Amino acid sequence: MSLLFETICVQHGVPQHLAWHEQRMTIARKELWNKQTPVGLGEFLVVPQAFSIGFVKCNIQYGPEIMEVRFAKYDKRIIRSLKLVEGSGIDYHLKYSDRSALDSLYGLRENCDDIIIVINGFLTDSSMSNLIFSDGLHWFTPANPLLKGTRRSRMVAGGGIIEKEIPVADLYRYAGCKLINAMRDPDEEILIPSSEIF
Repeated sequence: MSLLFETICVQHGVPQHLAWHEQRMTIARKELWNKQTPVGLGEFLVVPQAFSIGFVKCNIQYGPEIMEVRFAKYDKRIIRSLKLVEGSGIDYHLKYSDRSALDSLYGLRENCDDIIIVINGFLTDSSMSNLIFSDGLHWFTPANPLLKGTRRSRMVAGGGIIEKEIPVADLYRYAGCKLINAMRDPDEEILIPSSEIF
């Protein structure tokens, strides 16, 4: 069985939104390994001095227990175009360390920077992020993503985005989309126009 991983944003030495990551990890450990105890990340996340300044990515690999904690400077990929790819049959509802199925779909992006995975005619996620779509007034996120990211969950809970099934045929209704995840704040992301989704 594949291990899982969690990605946490660290800003100036402070891990962000730990409660949301702990919640997801606790649910996953219960589902896969019947572990009932909540995850407490505070005791594991001692940020090394070398990573105490700036924008840092923390990766936690875990199974029934925490296996490894790694820190690295974060270099964000700029995404300006997306390729629609068929992904029916893929299951990534937990954040598996084995991303081979996603990597195979990513390999189909042709000249685009990333992909949007389509399942049964509906938009889900990119290869590494949840998606939010603007109609000019509101922001919507696919109701059935591959993975419910922590930022997505926070934004849905806070009313900042609305869950909605988005069929491929309705893409023209939206001005474009942004990618969001623990490391990607929508306020700092560029809007990818619908004309750049192929």
